[in-house]
Amino acid sequence: MTIKVLLVDDERLIRAGLAAIINAEDDLAVAGEASDGSEVPDAVARLRPDVVLMDVRMPRLDGIQATRHILDTVREPPKIIVVTTFENDEYVYDALKAGANGFLLKRTRPEEILQAVRMVAHGDTLLFPAAIRELAAAHGGPSGSGGRAARWHGELTEREADVLRLVAKGHSNAEIAGELFVSPQTVKTHVGNILAKLQARDRTQAVILAYETGFITPG
Repeated sequence: MTIKVLLVDDERLIRAGLAAIINAEDDLAVAGEASDGSEVPDAVARLRPDVVLMDVRMPRLDGIQATRHILDTVREPPKIIVVTTFENDEYVYDALKAGANGFLLKRTRPEEILQAVRMVAHGDTLLFPAAIRELAAAHGGPSGSGGRAARWHGELTEREADVLRLVAKGHSNAEIAGELFVSPQTVKTHVGNILAKLQARDRTQAVILAYETGFITPG
């Protein structure tokens, strides 16, 4: 099945470059383009893309607000990858907290962009441990060490806590299974329980929350 991609960027050259890369693949196709976040809701409703490549900095409505709007209003929202020039961009951190499935730098190699699109389309999350750690150190901090944090810290089982720490290192379910000597299905169950207890959309949000609440420290 062809994966439909919506390109959102205020620079026409960026959109043209991404379109050329994506349309050259047999299993990928550009469903449409938008030059600002304000155009995204209508484009998503009309085109029903599987993946949105979303610039985070745009003049009228930025990628963070557009991401929130999609996830809050669309019943089966597309996967969202935010695209940025700087990896320590605070906009990226906010977009990931809002529910974006990952981020890419504009200088990312074409083959890595294609791999990222396929990954999120198939339900995986783009988790870059070093980048998330740096973003958390710069923009996060233990802001929720009480209240909600205290509740879910206590709710996690010892095994779930181990799984969350390994997720934060960027390990896949198979890698976690090998390290903990359990089945991948067991790891998948643990991850599902973790997301439910943290009220997180995906692994990236769970890791960010773990850093923000002090469960994991950037150092």
